[in-house]
Amino acid sequence: MANANEKKLSPKQQEELLTTLKTRFKKYKHRHKGLDWDGLKTKLKANPEKLWSLGEMERTGGQPDIVHIPTGSNKNTGEYAFCDCSPESPKGRRSVCYDREALEARKEHRPKNNAVDMAAAMGVELLTEKQYRELQKQGEFDLKTSSWVKTPAEIRKLNGALFCDRRYNKVFLYHNGAQSYYAARGFRGILRF
Repeated sequence: MANANEKKLSPKQQEELLTTLKTRFKKYKHRHKGLDWDGLKTKLKANPEKLWSLGEMERTGGQPDIVHIPTGSNKNTGEYAFCDCSPESPKGRRSVCYDREALEARKEHRPKNNAVDMAAAMGVELLTEKQYRELQKQGEFDLKTSSWVKTPAEIRKLNGALFCDRRYNKVFLYHNGAQSYYAARGFRGILRF
């Protein structure tokens, strides 16, 4: 995409990305009932940094789409946000440990990067467990892979980190050492605006 320091797409890159997003928007209407593409496109064009982040999500294999993420106890309230909707954990974000502290603590066989720093560099957040479970209501994701999720501080202090996947028609939450990394584990991001 564009220079990562600029966080801005060229006009051609913007149009290519918007075309991809529009095609996905129309294909998966159940993810965003009641939303209008033209209004969303206008909002995206008015936020070039957010559009750049979506470009990074797309470039790394996330296949971002807008989904409804309920908040609070009332299922009718919430917000719409772009989430990675690739069938498996985004390919360009796998084989990473959880965060920088975990990466630096690893003495041998270090991965090239970590999920928390990659997400921040892309301008997105890791999904929480709750958001991950809500995303799974939109389809079936991570049937062969797994994704790191935002880990509570009390678990991270003990050198742990959390990840999720879907097996046997159920969403599972697991724990692992934050230093661990696997070819089939990456992370999914969420972009609010």
